Amino acid sequence: QVQLVESGGGLVQAGNSLRLSCAISGLTSGTYLMGWFRQAPGKERAFVAGVSKTGASFYADSVKDRFFVSRDNSKYEGYLQMESLLPEDTAVYYCAATQRYGYSAEGNDYDYWGQGTQVTVSS
Repeated sequence: QVQLVESGGGLVQAGNSLRLSCAISGLTSGTYLMGWFRQAPGKERAFVAGVSKTGASFYADSVKDRFFVSRDNSKYEGYLQMESLLPEDTAVYYCAATQRYGYSAEGNDYDYWGQGTQVTVSS
């Protein structure tokens, strides 16, 4: 059974940083694409960042140069380092994984999802 568990969310002031973690079990290390998505109240789920099986990263324009995604295959974990946070970054953040694609920013391409972690940025 595949499980993804996010952690690290919380309440921070604008301009500060947070680091989200995603622990994955049930998948062979290094065989999946990992993505981060977020959903703000009243809005659709949106792609944030992704990291390929080999560690190549890609980002939504809204977070480029502020967010940094990585993974540690030896620990079965992924990370989203968020810096210079803005109030509009407030959302529930989800990590997701898929073995069917090497690169994707589409939520429907991901097969496994975590339960989400709340990030709230105050102004």
